[in-house]
Amino acid sequence: MRIIFMGTPDFAVASLEALIQSGEQVVAVVTVPDKPAGRGQKIHESAVKIFATQHNIPVLQPVKLRDEAFLDELKSFQADLQVVVAFRMLPEIVWNMPKFGTINVHASLLPQYRGAAPINHAIINGEKESGVTTFLLQHEIDTGNILLSKKVAIKETDNAGDLHDNLMVAGAETLLQTIQQLKAGALQPKPQDVLLTTEPLKHAPKIFKEDCKINWDQPTAQVYNFIRGLSPYPAAFTLLNDKVLKIYSTEKELVNTATIPGTIETDKKSFLKIAAQDGYIVISDLQLEGKKRMNVVDFLKGYRF
Repeated sequence: MRIIFMGTPDFAVASLEALIQSGEQVVAVVTVPDKPAGRGQKIHESAVKIFATQHNIPVLQPVKLRDEAFLDELKSFQADLQVVVAFRMLPEIVWNMPKFGTINVHASLLPQYRGAAPINHAIINGEKESGVTTFLLQHEIDTGNILLSKKVAIKETDNAGDLHDNLMVAGAETLLQTIQQLKAGALQPKPQDVLLTTEPLKHAPKIFKEDCKINWDQPTAQVYNFIRGLSPYPAAFTLLNDKVLKIYSTEKELVNTATIPGTIETDKKSFLKIAAQDGYIVISDLQLEGKKRMNVVDFLKGYRF
């Protein structure tokens, strides 16, 4: 089966690598154009492009997915199937091109957590499990017929980075199973509507910087989940003397307290904690605006309250 792979970040590389190692015929890769990044504005290549180049796979980097030259080149590879992992929204002329359509690997148990940030939102909402789903692309985003899914447990201490890595592996494994069963004619796609329950649908919209500010008036457990759901990226933050303080790692301390939420308590040597509605968030890993990320002891050595 001739496969075209579409993706951008490290999360997608795991699936591409799994395809190659399993002997699948990946005839081309589609990824984002190179762009300047960082302080030096050096040209940055996507993780998928770097991996594909190392394995001598042709790479396409269209600016516009409806561009005639790109569409002609895409057709020239005569793919039987396209696989999408962490890429852009595709127009129908692209996803409907191969004989077997286009499979997407989504980092949630659909129909729950449709959207751009399912990993973050699952942790923020305090979920005990998430998973991955393979489905066939159609017009509405993340609504196509489901092929396979796999559950992945979430530990109470997991942050978004931990879940990302676990789902990255599970996604690659589930993709291989999906393709193997597709080739064997053993798959029966299920409309997402038949999987709907009485549980309300939870969505996973893209997260912007303004969404990452911590509300200390919330319950301690909710603040704790919010911080780990945004760690390590894009990172939850609060303000410390009008400077952004990103918080990456914490513990929660549930105690009856009359302390005003948002109040900082510290011995200026070994601990720093901030009051929430019904306890404290004890900070262990943080980054003050203009400084590097560090543990709380090192931070307190250099900061004067």
